[in-house]
Amino acid sequence: MKYLLLLTCFFSLSASGQWNWKNVDTAFQPLPASVHVFRTDDLTDGKPNIAYYVSIDLTDKQRTVTTQAGNGKRYTPTQYFEQEGKPLLVMNCTFFEFVHNSNLNTVVKDGRMAAYQVHSIAGRGKDTLTYRHVFGSAIGIDKKGRADIAWLYTDSSSKYPYASQSPVASFRDSVRQHTKKAMLAKADFRKWKMRTATGGGPVLLQDGQVHITNNEELKFTGKAIDDKHPRTAIGYTKNNQLIFLVIEGRFPNRAEGATLTQDANMLQQLGCHEAMNLDGGGSSCLLINGKQTITPSDREGQRAVPAVLIVR
Repeated sequence: MKYLLLLTCFFSLSASGQWNWKNVDTAFQPLPASVHVFRTDDLTDGKPNIAYYVSIDLTDKQRTVTTQAGNGKRYTPTQYFEQEGKPLLVMNCTFFEFVHNSNLNTVVKDGRMAAYQVHSIAGRGKDTLTYRHVFGSAIGIDKKGRADIAWLYTDSSSKYPYASQSPVASFRDSVRQHTKKAMLAKADFRKWKMRTATGGGPVLLQDGQVHITNNEELKFTGKAIDDKHPRTAIGYTKNNQLIFLVIEGRFPNRAEGATLTQDANMLQQLGCHEAMNLDGGGSSCLLINGKQTITPSDREGQRAVPAVLIVR
């Protein structure tokens, strides 16, 4: 056991480059041997920074990664923790809208879609009669514990999402909603049979290289990917480690947050093969055994969200 911990610490130190990570398992006990928690307060490009990541061995059959959706309601991560029987990990995931508390991204729980991707975005101003059609990204874990990140098409007429393994360009026209056949014609889509999945975006890493697909996914406008905010992200390594990452932000002189590029660099240096951004800002929150890692940026504390990732 001591050898395993030393090896894990060595990996995180050698892989991080700019950031040195300290194992903080003792602060979040009890933890199974396949789960480890790390923290860094090393500067990010000269600015104050606080970040945590959790590594989970996907080959450990005693661990289950799942999701939970609020079904029209929003709850704080701590409320999900209490409602779901106090699981090992709870982390925010999807983007959402506040009016109907609706997820804007795919959520799959126990092989069934609990929320669907929003593909059509209405234009603004002089372009109110036009629509931008996008294919958002998601991370999924199949029944064999294998992770994948892909770009999805979903609708309520299909049991499974359809996935492209390459980013799909968005397009604009005056059609409010295209048919399933027309949408699937945009790329090489295949059925994506995942036990668990959550959407977010944009993708940050492909094949271990920084490749931010915001131009395709249209998550952030203009130069907003260079803005610093609290971040939530997820990725996986080639040796089946699932990485949950949160970065504290919006606290001047203590933790200023990260840009999407800095977020991607951190995940790359942790050894991720593929990785993606999830909802950040005031939504960013990660609980281990019910205990907070980063401090949420909202003055009120944890933000209520319509879906979370859970590890049991």
